[in-house]
Amino acid sequence: MTTGQLAGNIVHFARALRRAGLPVGPAAVVDAIRAVEIAGLKARVDFYWTLHSVFVTRHDHHPIFDQAFRLFWRTRAPFQSETSPEDEDGEDEREEGMPPAARRVAEAMLGATEGAAARRKSEIEIDARLTVSEAEALRRRDFAQMDAAEIARAEREIDNLRLPDDRIPSRRAMAATSGTIDPRRTLRSSLRAGGDMIMLRYRQPRLVQPPIVMLCDISGSMSPYTRILLHFFHALGRQRRVSTFLFGTRLTNVTRQLRHRDVDEALAACSGTVADWSGGTRIAAALEDFNRHWSRRVLGQGAIVLLVTDGLERDGIDDLAREMDRLHRSCRRLIWLNPLLGFEGFEARARGIRAMLPHVDELRSVHSLEAVTDICRALSGDASTAIDPRTWLRAA
Repeated sequence: MTTGQLAGNIVHFARALRRAGLPVGPAAVVDAIRAVEIAGLKARVDFYWTLHSVFVTRHDHHPIFDQAFRLFWRTRAPFQSETSPEDEDGEDEREEGMPPAARRVAEAMLGATEGAAARRKSEIEIDARLTVSEAEALRRRDFAQMDAAEIARAEREIDNLRLPDDRIPSRRAMAATSGTIDPRRTLRSSLRAGGDMIMLRYRQPRLVQPPIVMLCDISGSMSPYTRILLHFFHALGRQRRVSTFLFGTRLTNVTRQLRHRDVDEALAACSGTVADWSGGTRIAAALEDFNRHWSRRVLGQGAIVLLVTDGLERDGIDDLAREMDRLHRSCRRLIWLNPLLGFEGFEARARGIRAMLPHVDELRSVHSLEAVTDICRALSGDASTAIDPRTWLRAA
């Protein structure tokens, strides 16, 4: 029988996992206590995997549980656990290479350091004092001018964004009570009745949400916006089928990396995959690579393309115009998101910008929270805040 102290420690451990982001409910706690009673406490590794089998339900939950087990049972119980029960060496080295999710476990459970606790207390006080006018100023502030605390609040706001219902009719049909007559279903229905009665069957187009394709510039000129834009892409990916490509001097598909449930793990995976971060930019070459190797794979079902770049391309202007035209004809809508629109006095004088403007449906800014919210509305077809690209061509 599990002692009361051990059962209480398991309850506290489950609460720590829940604070760290694992979906641990009361039923799982009861199951964990019963599982420990059945498995016994003969070895630390058995205890580890007993709790693991109950609390871990997804592959990406493993590093969080692993770090939490090591920290909790080292300080709260007689089990001197390490990062892994099979490997008792190299603990200090693993502290330095701790993944973002595991580092957050330490802060969620132990506070990590007094500095971390003070930062959280400061954030709470700041949030409590945040007035309506301050919140409005935060929504309009440029991402490049935000400090670390404001970026953190902006990321929390982005996590709460919800996409509108922008379903469109697809080529596939579904059964309906009215609409177009479905000859095949009508014939089959009449055969079941021996052909004496013909009951008409109807069909209508199936409504689907169009996929979203992100093409994001990560060159040096876009570096102040890169992280928070990736956070935005990750938030959209939780609600919609999103394909994300990053480009500087080359094109990199990071769709799989951004599928991590934990946003910190997703961004860390992206940074480890992309080799040309904050370097130069070759927009034409990147678009050519996408059009040649990826467009037919991801631009089906009326896909919407969000092209995020400042358009500061110097070479290959003719190639850029040709690839933009090809991309425009391959998708349902091409929306250009340019953070430079957030600056007063912006003019479309750069050769790259002028080459791209004739081939986009909408031109929008992406420099602030307010602009990101407008983008979500734009995906439903709301063009109230869109800027006609031809306006900039006439102005220049």
